[in-house]
Amino acid sequence: MKASIKSALLVAALATSALTALAQPGPGPGAGPGAGPAGGPGLNQPDADRRARMQERAQRHMTQRAAALKARLKLSAEQEGAWNTYIAAMKPPAQPLLPSRAEIAKLSTPERLDRMRELRKQREAEFDQRDAATRTFYGTLSAEQKKIFDDNTGRPFRDGRPWSPR
Repeated sequence: MKASIKSALLVAALATSALTALAQPGPGPGAGPGAGPAGGPGLNQPDADRRARMQERAQRHMTQRAAALKARLKLSAEQEGAWNTYIAAMKPPAQPLLPSRAEIAKLSTPERLDRMRELRKQREAEFDQRDAATRTFYGTLSAEQKKIFDDNTGRPFRDGRPWSPR
């Protein structure tokens, strides 16, 4: 008897899920492979408003983290200049490095490879700038401040979890 009740419940659950799937509205006009937001071109490209909101949120998060780190470090007046230089160097570039899909689509394969190499060189130069700024700032810190800095930067997956403020 118990097996027949379980079977009936399973059949009912499957029927309900099938009806739910059939009741979903179909794709609207312009939907299909390659259609982006509102049926426009580009797969998974966020619109300009969404991108601006994401950048604003990331900027707020970075500012909050920097303020928290600065408070933990208890910087002296002599270290403020190095801190400001460090923070300025850590800011991401104003323009995203990636070209638009339309721009890439116009290029031949060797031209695309050259463009990607150029972008890698630009990113490498930015990393080098951040590296130098970090090393310079780190050099101004006391041993205690270095320990605080080490504990609060550069370890995004400490204990297997993403970074979170302490």
